[in-house]
Amino acid sequence: MSASRQQPLREAGPGGAPIQKKPYPFWLGGASACCAATITHPLDLTKYRLQTATVKRGMFATIISTAKSEGITSLWHGLTATWLRQFSYSLTRFAVYEKTKASFLSEGKTKPTSLELAFAAGLGGGVASIVGNPAEIVLVRTCSDLNRAPAERFAYGNAVNGLVRVVRDDGVKILVRGMEANVVKGATLNVGQLAGYDFFKNLLESTKAVPDGMVVTAATFCAGTAATTLAQPVDFIKSRVQNNKDPSATLVSIIRGAVKKDGPTVFFRGWTPAWLRLQPQTTLLFYFFEAFKGIIDKQRQNADKLGSSQGVVKQ
Repeated sequence: MSASRQQPLREAGPGGAPIQKKPYPFWLGGASACCAATITHPLDLTKYRLQTATVKRGMFATIISTAKSEGITSLWHGLTATWLRQFSYSLTRFAVYEKTKASFLSEGKTKPTSLELAFAAGLGGGVASIVGNPAEIVLVRTCSDLNRAPAERFAYGNAVNGLVRVVRDDGVKILVRGMEANVVKGATLNVGQLAGYDFFKNLLESTKAVPDGMVVTAATFCAGTAATTLAQPVDFIKSRVQNNKDPSATLVSIIRGAVKKDGPTVFFRGWTPAWLRLQPQTTLLFYFFEAFKGIIDKQRQNADKLGSSQGVVKQ
């Protein structure tokens, strides 16, 4: 499921005239993302471990090694950091995206164009990446901690403790480390998911390449793959920058060192867990999102019925 499949912001009223649909609470996106990320966190953990590792290792070998050496529960190591990031990043992303989409609507126009959706998604992803950058630093450090010897780990107790210690140990400026790459990654990823979904859906429908019942699944698959591929190099650089302990290291020096040691393919290290995480997380995210919207719709319907019945009694 994709964000572009949500119900239109305007619905047809009497005579076919569009009417404004009552918006949903702005926090639904953050809550939905937290639920989805809780399930897919082991893949997130593995992705960050692969990106910050000094020794090349495969995805499944990393998962098995983590479970054997640290215990099965270690696959959810840093879960509070994931929650903090989702409630800052995804909450902002959804809020900006929905608000921007609504701004493109005018009298008689019920849906934004694909270009407008892409702009709204990119803007939402960029703004959300700025808001979520501090939590992202804590998340990267927490998840990559298992690559370090016990004595060298950051060992944050939880996400809040991590934020406090990051500022105390490295100063306030650390909170913007890697922000440039994070913004580019966030914008690219969001555009890839939304614009990519619309593009592939229209292409599949026009070419009849797959049965009608498989169009949405195939389009989501293609969009998720494209988004992962476009965002992975930026995501890799961001993780290396945020996990770096050398204050004198520059973005260029970090990139140059990575390419010199492992070659240009290093930028796609962690692609498999990133893809495996993005595909189910996207499905889970919107499953929870639609479920929460359904609950709110039911509450609103019950409230309307109660109000109507009270009005009849008063008459």
